[in-house]
Amino acid sequence: MATLLYRLARFSFRRRWLVASVWTAVLLVLGGGALTLSGQMSNSVTIPGTEAQQAIDHLKEKFPQAAAGNATARVAIEAPDGQALTDPAARATVEELVGKIKTAPGVAMVADPYQARTISADGRIAMAQVSYKVPATDVTDSDREALKSAADAAKSAGFTVEFGGDAIQGVPATEATEGIGVIVAAIVLAITFGSIVAAGLPLLTALIGVGVGMAGVMTVSGFVDLNSNTPILALMLGLAVGIDYALFIVSRYRHELAEGHDPELAAGRAVGTAGSAVVFAGLTVIIALVGLTVVGIPILGQMGVAAAGTVAVAVLIALSLLPALLGFAGRKVVGKHARPKQNGKPAMGERWARYVGLHRVPVLVTAVVGLLVVAIPALSMQLGLPTDATAAPDSTQRKAYDLISKGFGEGTNGPLIVVIDSADAPDPRLAATEATDSISRLPDVAAVTQAQFNADGDTALVTVIPKSGPSSEATEQLVASIRDQSDRLSGATGAKLSVTGQTALQIDVSEKLAGAMLPYLGLIVGLAFLLLMLVFRSIIVPLKATLGFLGSVVATFGAVVAVFQWGWLTDLLGVDSTGPIMSMLPILLIGVLFGLAMDYQVFLVTRMREDYVHGADARDAVVSGFKHGARVVVAAALIMISVFAGFIAAELSLIQSIGFALAFGVLVDAFVVRMTIVPAVMSLLGKHAWWLPKWLHRALPNVDVEGESLARHLERRRELEGARS
Repeated sequence: MATLLYRLARFSFRRRWLVASVWTAVLLVLGGGALTLSGQMSNSVTIPGTEAQQAIDHLKEKFPQAAAGNATARVAIEAPDGQALTDPAARATVEELVGKIKTAPGVAMVADPYQARTISADGRIAMAQVSYKVPATDVTDSDREALKSAADAAKSAGFTVEFGGDAIQGVPATEATEGIGVIVAAIVLAITFGSIVAAGLPLLTALIGVGVGMAGVMTVSGFVDLNSNTPILALMLGLAVGIDYALFIVSRYRHELAEGHDPELAAGRAVGTAGSAVVFAGLTVIIALVGLTVVGIPILGQMGVAAAGTVAVAVLIALSLLPALLGFAGRKVVGKHARPKQNGKPAMGERWARYVGLHRVPVLVTAVVGLLVVAIPALSMQLGLPTDATAAPDSTQRKAYDLISKGFGEGTNGPLIVVIDSADAPDPRLAATEATDSISRLPDVAAVTQAQFNADGDTALVTVIPKSGPSSEATEQLVASIRDQSDRLSGATGAKLSVTGQTALQIDVSEKLAGAMLPYLGLIVGLAFLLLMLVFRSIIVPLKATLGFLGSVVATFGAVVAVFQWGWLTDLLGVDSTGPIMSMLPILLIGVLFGLAMDYQVFLVTRMREDYVHGADARDAVVSGFKHGARVVVAAALIMISVFAGFIAAELSLIQSIGFALAFGVLVDAFVVRMTIVPAVMSLLGKHAWWLPKWLHRALPNVDVEGESLARHLERRRELEGARS
């Protein structure tokens, strides 16, 4: 592989105008596709095969007028101080508001609060339930604005009107605060390289890669329904790995120039060695992300594939466009202000590696104990999905949630829809009565409506209002208790019972995600273990890498719970609301962080193996590997941390938690695991770290990440050139 990449880099260096033109054309074509073909994205989360989704599918077939699965909105209305909604003037204002909502685009039906009796006991708060003709995925921004503008007259009259429900959730926009990470990355690169040109190349290639990847995602959205968070994850990872991959290659290029090689040969050698590590680092990230498709959660699969595509683009750009740009830059990447050599004084990385090697046991114990202490909050992790309760306090969704909770109880924000399939029941109405009576006797039930039948009389709907909020454990237990009634009801009456609605859907999603976590973890760890064994030709090194990753993950889970569930440091970090951890975050974090953790493992340890293969003592190779790689790995980690941390200022709590989790995870994995635990273990094991059974050594193909075959190839070439001269 090293020889192949060496040739690719030299070709790109020589034909730099051609390579640059091809990538420019790709960016323009996909950009044009994004502008002309991109479609509407949504925040909806569905999982085929769950009971709640099956109930929705049944209603669409048997009870279409119920509009199951379509968007809904809750309008919370509060009378001005000193007035009651039952006053004639106030009632006229509310009815005028309801009338305007009925004529809003896309609205199918509005439940008048006076007819539906959804007015609080004190007469101060009313709730109007709005049903749409289309799912939340098809509600446009103009539809949302039309709904909100219907309340302008009521607000002018002194009424408080707020809106909640899935119809209100728009697509999150990329905010300017996310560019903070890019600015910090530029500063870190400038300090690391001491050259504006060298610092600019990783940023330029990363931005081009992100542009290509994001344009591709937006183009695909015109043909496939995508979740609105899909491009944001692609943006996060595209920026982070794009900068890091280019950073490693540019750093190696500068090293080759310092060794006296001409720019073209230096580019070839840099891509042949550091580029090989980039390929396998990228493959581990791609494996982890594409593995999200096997979880069975469409939104996670979409996010994983989109991000994996962006990472693949970043790898291709680092191997082809970057050497072409190095051809334009030549020796300018060294710069006039490049950091001089330290006059024989060991670099910080070398001094740290020697310290860890001398005190390997206490350093190892301290690092492991520290990870376990930080992980303690993870024991109380509670999972859930975004609701209006977790929205920002100043958002209309959160204000509507609080008003409805104040007037009617938290459970009104998350009603449960019970579907009674009585096609096989001798007396459907008796079955419905039996079901409503048994449900009303369950704990945590505030109210149960009368059954509403479809035209054929074989399917009925019952709305159950819990006493507790949508994200509470009591509501989750209530859903389980209602479902437990199904077998008894079927045996007694022949009818089947199922529970759906937004709250039930969220519970089912959380349960499926929790159940998929361990199988997914086993899948990606197993595949990556094989890949790392192929790269390092060792059993111990991949095993140590994966165990270290597990330590990083549990510590990150603990930090996420402490901040986003317990509320620690929320003011400092700008986190507006706390609550259950997003259900998809653990699996998403496992996939993304595993790939990024293996990046540092590959970049740091391949240099150790390179020196070991070329004859260095095993413990000396740990020190020399740090000497060459630690400064660049630190810079890469700081860049990733800054890019991810920029997303903590996002509006959506899911994006905030992803940004924090990835930033903290990279911090722990890079500085505690890869730069502390790894050298301690490698120094402790010595040459045994590179042990591989002879039969396995013969069976594994030699991918030559260290560039050994490239070194032989260049040596033979020099000998031939010397013989000719």
